[in-house]
Amino acid sequence: MPTTFLSRFKVKAGKEDDFVDLIAAAEDNASREADTLAYKFYKLEEPRAFAVYESFTNDDADLAHQQNPENAPIIEKMIECIDGTYEREYLYDVKS
Repeated sequence: MPTTFLSRFKVKAGKEDDFVDLIAAAEDNASREADTLAYKFYKLEEPRAFAVYESFTNDDADLAHQQNPENAPIIEKMIECIDGTYEREYLYDVKS
């Protein structure tokens, strides 16, 4: 069963442009991961608020994405931009 979720978070004041500059590389890396079904960032209506929609074939694929060495420097820089933590909201197929 796929692992799908939406993570919401805020970016520190003054770090929004830095964060946005990292998105293309993060999405590009995810597009080359065989078990990543979807990975897309969104700007939310609230100031400095973003979300990332992530879907993987299973929990192991999510873990593999997190541990992908290509992602490590990007994720590290993104975390430096995030104000606080994130909220992960899991999404489940209606007909599961």
